[in-house]
Amino acid sequence: MKIGILGSGLMGGKLGKHWADAGHDVLFSYSRSDSKLERLSKDCGGKHGSVSEAVGHGDVLLLAVHWSRVEDVLEQAGPLNGKVVLNCCVPLDTSDRDLVVGTTSSGAEELARMRPKTRWVSCFNTTPSESFAPVYARKGQDPVPQVLTYADDDGAKQIAGGLIRDIGFEPLDCGGLRNGRYVEPFAMATVELAYVQPGGPALTYRFDKLR
Repeated sequence: MKIGILGSGLMGGKLGKHWADAGHDVLFSYSRSDSKLERLSKDCGGKHGSVSEAVGHGDVLLLAVHWSRVEDVLEQAGPLNGKVVLNCCVPLDTSDRDLVVGTTSSGAEELARMRPKTRWVSCFNTTPSESFAPVYARKGQDPVPQVLTYADDDGAKQIAGGLIRDIGFEPLDCGGLRNGRYVEPFAMATVELAYVQPGGPALTYRFDKLR
């Protein structure tokens, strides 16, 4: 599958690398440094270019930028009509401390308002990027860690699920985009667990129903 990465920081860079390792054709874009884009593409045999080139390249796109950069990257990306876009953004302020959208809306819903004809799927936004490499390295082993996933488009959710499994996780369906109102605050709990509490940042989780 061809994947365009819109935002090649920690999340976009690492997910793009593992997707490339899994056999996908990845094009990286939108970084503060052109040299970083060159390094990412060289390290995993992918490509790099502009946001518009990533949009044209990708059967699926990943939006992985700070919330303060969303409007800029979407302006460069264009209308995105009919595109499947995986969103791992959390709507945080510039200090990365407080949510700027919540209670009556969510970042996922705001993105859908900005680009209503896009097939949005939110995922990976409650999963620290430090977990990607060890999970990918033990792919296929039990227990499989989960990624909370929510979308209004079942077909797009299935596509996202395949890409989530390619990294080594299992998608956990959390309903529609409206449920981002509850999932996105949970991302702040995972930040506390990963980066503040002892044990290191490679945090994973799994929810099981007892029978």
